[in-house]
This record gives sequence, C-alpha cells and structure tokens, in this order.
Amino acid sequence: MDPEIAKRIDERAEILGRIKADLVARLDLPFEPDDLHEDVSLLGSGLGLDSLDALEVILAVEHAFGVKIPDENVDILRSINTIADHVLAERAAGEGGS
Repeated sequence: MDPEIAKRIDERAEILGRIKADLVARLDLPFEPDDLHEDVSLLGSGLGLDSLDALEVILAVEHAFGVKIPDENVDILRSINTIADHVLAERAAGEGGS
C-alpha cells in the first residue's frame, strides 16, 4: 500500500477513535467507543442527542482537535464520519495555508 494512503487511513482511524471515546465519556453514553458506528446519526433517531448534547460535542471537537465548527453548519454533526471529515478538512486547510 502507498505510504501516503496508509498515513491518511491511520490518521482518520485515530480521529474516529478519539471522537467516539470523547462522545462516550462526555455524554455518559451507555456504549463502548467501538460500539458506535461511524455513520450513526448523532441527533434525532440515531443516538438521540439533543441541542445541549450537540453543543457539548461541538465544544469537545473544537477543544480536542483545535478546529472551529461554524454555528451555521450543523450538518457537520450529522454523524461521527462527518465530524472526522471536517477535522481532516480543517487540518488540510491549515497545512496548505502554512
């Protein structure tokens, strides 16, 4: 496997693991991090998080990864994967802007 691809896969796996662990710990979810599927809906019928939980998720992601989640872009909170996508995009933008 191409080393660059392997690096990106590892980076995404690390981010997903941190997001899952943070969600379980901060929101006191009755799951283990590995129980959470990356595409589970965070709000509504998936995990059933409410607006206060969503705010906690935003603060956790911003603190853990040093990225901003715009107030007007709640689509980022659609799933664990969409959060990871945002973190990776912000990191890439930061690297490109250096």
